[in-house]
Amino acid sequence: MTPLPPPTADLSADEARRIALRAQGLLGAPDRRAGVRGVLRHLGAVQLDTISVLARSHELVPYARLGAVGRTAVEAAYWTQSHAFEYWSHAACVLPIEEWPHFAFRRRAYRSRPQWYHDLPDGAYDAVIKQLRAEGPLTATELGGAKNGGEWWDWSESKVAVERALMYGEVVCTERRGWKRVYDLAERAVPDHLLHDELDDTECLRRLVRLAGQALGVGTRADIADYHRLKGEQFDAVVADSGLVPVRVQGWDKPAWADPEALASVPRGRHRTTLLSPFDSLIWERARTERIFGFTHRLEAYVPKQKRIHGYFAMPLLAGGQLVGRVDPARDGRTLVARQVSLASAKAVAPMAQALREAAEWVGCDAVRIERVDRPALGAALSSALTRLG
Repeated sequence: MTPLPPPTADLSADEARRIALRAQGLLGAPDRRAGVRGVLRHLGAVQLDTISVLARSHELVPYARLGAVGRTAVEAAYWTQSHAFEYWSHAACVLPIEEWPHFAFRRRAYRSRPQWYHDLPDGAYDAVIKQLRAEGPLTATELGGAKNGGEWWDWSESKVAVERALMYGEVVCTERRGWKRVYDLAERAVPDHLLHDELDDTECLRRLVRLAGQALGVGTRADIADYHRLKGEQFDAVVADSGLVPVRVQGWDKPAWADPEALASVPRGRHRTTLLSPFDSLIWERARTERIFGFTHRLEAYVPKQKRIHGYFAMPLLAGGQLVGRVDPARDGRTLVARQVSLASAKAVAPMAQALREAAEWVGCDAVRIERVDRPALGAALSSALTRLG
């Protein structure tokens, strides 16, 4: 194993935390002029998910950084003027269109994959490409139906074919319409100057490691590799040429790397007070969240109800640069319902009230109802704080 170079800087745990917050757009004045598109370019990936409680996760991510940006404006910012595409990164993610060339390594890997879960009859792939060329952009339903009529995973031939084409890069998802993917030919949807697979695997990986390091500010090998779901050995092969620099962080038991620009100035500015999607890139890697914030975060939507601790879609509360609570929200008409609120201390009451009130207004609710607080003694204080905020 190649020995690691000596660290170029020593960071305290607090410095690393503030660097991470600034890199993620949650410390300092929000860049409202760049808007949602600026958030996407800055983060490099915004995860998509089917769950919608207050809003879908890809809406909650820019909301956390910019405040009450209109929800229709969020969708328009992602999907108009060939600004973004959907592909497999950390998971299914919205990605800036400029990153299309960087995923050539993954498209090549899919094209050379020897076996797939779904069989594809002869001619089905070519038929979908022909239909898209003649009629696209189209949803799977418009291509002939997404399902065969069986279980949820029982895809139709056309759905299997178009998803295969998406992974190969011959087709691109240009938007979500009623949560259905809208497919078009990449040659039509991706700008000409980006529509190529000229970058070799090493260059793709080098760029993605650099971008992940910039988006995180500082991170371990696992942190940075996980951002775009790279393998540890892929990270190892390119990190020396990525532009990231080795650092040592107090309390971290593994080597770390940082974006040199993140080290060039002291992270200062206003901290965001906001609720975070469980799929927000600030917290999507559990071990990193525990290391930086001392906060255990786990999505419990897929945990049996009787085994949940914090609730179906518990959203962590960010305030003062720390994770100080969480709430499992729901909607009841024009009322935002806090089904379960968890607070680290009495100091978290005021920011939780502020975050709940702001989130309610953003999604068109005019009232907030608290159902349960993990510390019953703080329940009355939270209700009073909400009343004071109107």
